[in-house]
Amino acid sequence: MHPTGEQIDLVAGPTRAVVTEVGAGLRVLSVDGQDRVESYDADASPPMGAGCVLVPWPNRIAGAVYRWAGREYHLEATEPARGHAIHGFLRRRPWRVVERAADAVTLAADVDAGWGWPGPLHVETTYTATPTGLAVGHALTNTGDVEVPAGVGTHPYLRVGDVAPADCTLRLAADRIVDTDERMIPTAVRPVTPDEDLRGGRRVADLALDTCFGAAPGGDGVLGVLTAPDGRATALWGGSDVRWVQAFTPDDLAGRGKAVAVEPMTCPPDAANSGTDLRVLAPGETWVVRWGVTAQDAPRSGAGPVGEDPS
Repeated sequence: MHPTGEQIDLVAGPTRAVVTEVGAGLRVLSVDGQDRVESYDADASPPMGAGCVLVPWPNRIAGAVYRWAGREYHLEATEPARGHAIHGFLRRRPWRVVERAADAVTLAADVDAGWGWPGPLHVETTYTATPTGLAVGHALTNTGDVEVPAGVGTHPYLRVGDVAPADCTLRLAADRIVDTDERMIPTAVRPVTPDEDLRGGRRVADLALDTCFGAAPGGDGVLGVLTAPDGRATALWGGSDVRWVQAFTPDDLAGRGKAVAVEPMTCPPDAANSGTDLRVLAPGETWVVRWGVTAQDAPRSGAGPVGEDPS
């Protein structure tokens, strides 16, 4: 048995994806034989959260404690070095396949209120391969009898084929930045300065980021684009509920050198305490969050900085 369980292959024309049973994670995505996310071996665990689904909160909850409806809740400190709870409950748990086709799969898992959440949630994640990439949807349903807070995020590392990410340019559709303290907990949200603004693009080798930005995509919903020197590019887009994006540029990912994660999120770090963009689901309510990855190897005529409406 692989550490991530069954490996589920999806194919649509030139696109191939591999989704894992454990965590419902994205392990492989290639278009025309070119990797569009950082992959890892089937016999390995996801390095630095690669491809993981982050539910019912992305990023950190300070001190693994939050308050909801007048009650204090305590979570497992899954980031022990800082004492925080990080990236939700489901990234290391097995999911179950509920629907499957050659180009799509839906996996389901449940958040148990006994784990420290105010109520139960049923979560279904659907991956659909397309001729140019991958579309993803996360459907969260409140299966209890009280209101339940929720947030969604994912952790893809972008690639453009065999080009080292350090040699690529990252453009990010973001006009705000989240300041944090030494424990990576937000202290303020403010406009980006010229040195922090990635809308015009900066070389990944020059970036040292583990930073949350306020998303400002254009009409095409594109949040970030990683572009190789030869013009080939990989874009990550998000639906209207994806209002934040975490950019993470570790110096070494699984022995392969510098990498770049562009993490779509519906809420910023510590939203369980701040309430910022935290979704509240009524009993029986379902919330769907969408995002995806697309190969963009033919540059658009007159394309401007990422986030501009191309129309």
